[in-house]
Amino acid sequence: MAVIILRIMVKASPLENIHRANGAEFREEDGWRLPLHFGTSLDEYHAVRSRVGLLDHCDRTLLRFTGEDRVSFLQGMVSNDVNKLRPGQGMFAVFADINGKILADTKLFCTDDSFFVELWEPLKDKIQTHLQRYLIADEVEIADLTGNCGILSLQGPKSTQLLEALLGSQVLPDNELSHGELQIDAHRCRVARTTHTGESGFDLWISVSDLPVIAALIQEKGRAFSTQWIGTEAQEILRVEAGIPRYGVDMDDENLVLETNLDHAVNFDKGCYLGQEVIERIHSRGHVNKKLVGMVLEGEGPAQRGDRIQAETKEVGRVTSSVLSPLLNRPVALGYVHKDYVNPGTPLTIQGDGKPFTAMVSPLPFKS
Repeated sequence: MAVIILRIMVKASPLENIHRANGAEFREEDGWRLPLHFGTSLDEYHAVRSRVGLLDHCDRTLLRFTGEDRVSFLQGMVSNDVNKLRPGQGMFAVFADINGKILADTKLFCTDDSFFVELWEPLKDKIQTHLQRYLIADEVEIADLTGNCGILSLQGPKSTQLLEALLGSQVLPDNELSHGELQIDAHRCRVARTTHTGESGFDLWISVSDLPVIAALIQEKGRAFSTQWIGTEAQEILRVEAGIPRYGVDMDDENLVLETNLDHAVNFDKGCYLGQEVIERIHSRGHVNKKLVGMVLEGEGPAQRGDRIQAETKEVGRVTSSVLSPLLNRPVALGYVHKDYVNPGTPLTIQGDGKPFTAMVSPLPFKS
């Protein structure tokens, strides 16, 4: 019998050669090969907390929506109120199915003649298929910018100073998800104010052909601010401390939108959209049966994804993410907990393969 071996093509960042020159160690995850760290993840963590870090987010992608019906079409497809957006503004949103389950979390950005939808790249095909199913008589064109545009992110308290040094007198976006087209040296890019870490930050959407040049310019100008490249290991610690759920880890298409702490991505006053009936019914009821919460743990190391969360001897949830927090010098975790046990200060027990250890529900983001 012939044996067929399926090889999954792993995608590499356009900046991989630059990462190798900076001493990166790589890891393959979710179809992408990205830097795990550039030496010491703890140093990278502290760079973001105290200075500025440079993050490769080329595993994010953009869909561009144009056409006369782009506003009405997106208004019927996402959870937030697209009608409220003006050029230069952005908002968080969710694509949901008819049952109010999450297909993808996203950010929407409005320009004079289009909308940009930013997605985690592994979700792109699913969302495009989903959108095409409902794109019947609408005058809307959807352009996939994967391979044409890459995203770099600056995160940290000195990210504004670094960008100002790069941009000169050009004015930076000043509100969350506000954005504008600016120029670094002779290269144009779109800059959006956003955080992935709980620290102030900006995403730069850059033509793939310009990515290495702009990355080199940021590195050169960033020396004055002790800028460091930040690998995925440190990014994960920062993400969990900030209480930001990640699709495929802390949520998927089995989760209701309102279980996931993405209420800021939902407008409860807008009209009909896909999944709206279920989401509004749950909102009117006042609660979901389980909720994503933060937990501070006792112990030397983090919990494992899938570990049981118990109240006394009763299982009340499961861990989704866990890291050793430099902020608290203790392990912390995200996980879903039954509605009766979500209040901060509630004592819990984490049960994995080894000895159980205690935990306590904590507000998000985690604070020292």
